[in-house]
Amino acid sequence: MRRLTRSLGIAAVVLALGCPAASTSPPTEPIRPPVAATPEPIAEPTAPAVEAPPVVEAPPTDPAALVTWLGDHAILVDGHVDLPWRLLKSAAPDGAATEDVTVATSGGDFDWPRAKAGGLDAPFMSIYVASSFEGKGAKAHAERLIGMVESLAASAPDKFALARSPAEVRANTAAGRISLPMGMENGAPLEGDLANVAHFHRRGIRYITLTHSRDNHISDSSFDSRHTHGGLSPFGKQVVAEMNRVGIIIDVSHLSDQAFWQVLETSRAPVFASHSSCRHFTPGFERNMSDEMIRALAAKGGVIMINFGSAFLDGAIAKARDRHEAALAKRLRKAKLAADSEAGAEIVAAYEKDHPAPRATVEQVADHIEHVIALVGIDHVGLGSDFDGVGDSLPSGLRHVGEYPNLIRVLVDRGHTAEALTKLLGGNALRVWAEVESVARRTDDSSPGP
Repeated sequence: MRRLTRSLGIAAVVLALGCPAASTSPPTEPIRPPVAATPEPIAEPTAPAVEAPPVVEAPPTDPAALVTWLGDHAILVDGHVDLPWRLLKSAAPDGAATEDVTVATSGGDFDWPRAKAGGLDAPFMSIYVASSFEGKGAKAHAERLIGMVESLAASAPDKFALARSPAEVRANTAAGRISLPMGMENGAPLEGDLANVAHFHRRGIRYITLTHSRDNHISDSSFDSRHTHGGLSPFGKQVVAEMNRVGIIIDVSHLSDQAFWQVLETSRAPVFASHSSCRHFTPGFERNMSDEMIRALAAKGGVIMINFGSAFLDGAIAKARDRHEAALAKRLRKAKLAADSEAGAEIVAAYEKDHPAPRATVEQVADHIEHVIALVGIDHVGLGSDFDGVGDSLPSGLRHVGEYPNLIRVLVDRGHTAEALTKLLGGNALRVWAEVESVARRTDDSSPGP
């Protein structure tokens, strides 16, 4: 699907001004005084023209046509795409990207042609900083990744553009460009300095996932059993307030349950989960959100953006994939080979061919979306694929950014309306973003003067 854009043709009128040649001969006719011109009659005043209201194209009723209509009319926001991390892994020694995603790529989940075919308008670029960077150059690493996103936008201004606000997303979409808003996955780059919150806002960061796979100096992680702070650290609570002040969305994905509840208590603005799914389908998996948490998130005005990774969608599949990975690791250990070596890659490929890992389906992604709708309504759910971040665990029918229409078709066939799907695809995420900006403006307005 390709977004239909309108262009306004502007007719240029060129006036040719005649310039007579100069002459030294005296005039043959005497110079006469000017004759007063007869005044033109004064026209009767007319009522100002009333501009006709814009014609709003009604969504079609045919399911296939409605899928195409939504691709053309809805703004599709994805809360989490790990393209910067993917580009960094293959970058040249000087840090320059060597993979060109402005054209079709043989690997990865994202490139421009597939994104346009899938109707994607605003993928949040994940500025992913691994937990190993905590206290060890995290800020510098984040700056490198931000620079890669900036370079991508600058290298293809007809295809990509940075976006620092919902208004810029809408303007870029109208111009046919894919927006590249940025979210920072892991607050480690703040490095204990509250001033870095405003610094990263100036650099274009519009959400921060407070932690990642390990507890950090801001928050406890859902993957870490230490629970270092019992939720947020004292500095973490200051970070939440500062993010409210400058207008950065607080992302509760990856947080421990205690930290999540403390964020809701502390934040004056709505928050979102940029790439989490429903714990209802994955019992015991704290990385996903419980029904109680989803209700509380919605009561705050927030949104849960569903992760597409198979382990996030189905608890039984997650366990089966764990067994699959353990068996593969055993083979590599026996051969004394690393998975990323040439010989190790051959073992991996052969094993995967004979023993393909189970994966979820696009219908199961729809199940998670409908579970949220049943709990809290359509206004509190969105998409956070984790494309380029969950390896080969993506579900059948949603293996790359060109396949969003497959999910839309499932939801259309299940009876969801154009209005509801427009909210799901991007309207809800843009609303939260706008409300976070509004809280920041009100904070500035209420600040005491000098």
